[in-house]
Amino acid sequence: MTHRSLLPRAVRTAVPLGAGLAAAAALVLAGTGTAAAEPTAAAGSTTVTPAGHYFKASMVGTATFKAGIVTVTCTVSTSEPTGPVGTDARNRVPEAPNNTNAAGPVSNTINPPTYGSCRTSMPGVSATITTTGTWGVSVQHGAPSTAALTIPQAGFVLKTSGLANCTVTAAPNGDATVAGGWTNGAPSRLSFSNASVPVDVVGGFGCPTSSTSSTFSVAYDVTDVTDPTSQITVTG
Repeated sequence: MTHRSLLPRAVRTAVPLGAGLAAAAALVLAGTGTAAAEPTAAAGSTTVTPAGHYFKASMVGTATFKAGIVTVTCTVSTSEPTGPVGTDARNRVPEAPNNTNAAGPVSNTINPPTYGSCRTSMPGVSATITTTGTWGVSVQHGAPSTAALTIPQAGFVLKTSGLANCTVTAAPNGDATVAGGWTNGAPSRLSFSNASVPVDVVGGFGCPTSSTSSTFSVAYDVTDVTDPTSQITVTG
């Protein structure tokens, strides 16, 4: 698959100030370690099939965003191909031979997923979530297979209003990547569990301006839009 997105466009939902932060924070891996990287084995081959097919990602269960004692839970999230299907290459498995990488992951661009039907542990504050830029997702065959979600710099912004007026920006200092997993099935699944992401929070009274990171968990069923009888599959 190609490197790009799985996330939201403008969505209005009741989210407490900290919850909004949780949502924003939940979208990027904070890679700030300074220890020297140890040598790792070369990545194996990866093939994603069916080549050239478009796919849709639909959330399974709920998406949970956490920051401190605040939690936001959403029950609806999808990422679909640009309509009409075939308009662009987002949410599309690369055509052969680009759907195979002999020594690493296969990447693809996707449209940012939308998030809706959200509730929060701090009622009384509403929020608007917007996503911009180019998002990406990549998969690497293995035991188990892995996945990575890339969010562009400032590609996710949450603004709260009501009792607190805050702006929470994910990936504030550059593109950020979140590590996850891939499982073949009918349908196959893309998942992220307690992923840590960096955020920047600005605002007045009540805004969690000292928060710099958050965690999130979410899983998506990935289905074939081109041929609903087929499955999007990752092999070696």
